[in-house]
Amino acid sequence: MKSFQSAAGLSPVDGIVGADTWSKLIVTVRKGDNGSAVKALQTQLNRYGAGLAVDGAFGDGTDGKVKSFQTSKGLDADGIVGPDTWRALVTGTSGGSGGDSGLLTHSEAASIFTSAGGITWTSSGNCSNRNSSSCTSFDGLRRASADGTVTLRRASGCALTITGGTETGHASGTYSHWNGYKIDFSPTSCLSNYITGTFPRTGTRADGAALYTAPSGNIYARESNHWDVTFLN
Repeated sequence: MKSFQSAAGLSPVDGIVGADTWSKLIVTVRKGDNGSAVKALQTQLNRYGAGLAVDGAFGDGTDGKVKSFQTSKGLDADGIVGPDTWRALVTGTSGGSGGDSGLLTHSEAASIFTSAGGITWTSSGNCSNRNSSSCTSFDGLRRASADGTVTLRRASGCALTITGGTETGHASGTYSHWNGYKIDFSPTSCLSNYITGTFPRTGTRADGAALYTAPSGNIYARESNHWDVTFLN
């Protein structure tokens, strides 16, 4: 493996099959394909609870599990397993946790919030399953949104309670909760006073929510029982 990494110009040359090495090794597969690459795909999907037979046949069952996995990681759910999907399968994220535009796992985002201090989260179901609307999940959250939350905590001096993340049940759209752009916060008096006293009101959303926009472009919408924040930068 080290010789392969060296020949491919990869660094470090450590013999570990990580995301970068996988991107050189993998073979793009899709529905109708057969062989060892499909077996490797099925094995990786089973790490996420797919429950597939590792038979090397890319049929309807594998296709459905691929699309569900791609959706959960904020990828195009086209059923085609190329470098981005392989990387997400191997690393658990679609962009890698180190990049500003990378998508985080729930545990990665939770670690960032816990380390910052003063940021907690709650859900009616006391859970983090992205596919349940009663949970609060950070799976697929953009790193920029996590960093923006930490910045909000530090700039406002307010303790933040997150009540909504990337879980299903929110409105759709490009800049949506599901795509990792939005987080909901409990509207404490500290946070509300900070937002309304720091950022100009810039309009009213179609649903009646008052809008405040930061110089960074981030948008704060005062909904009935929370602040809906869109982190654009």
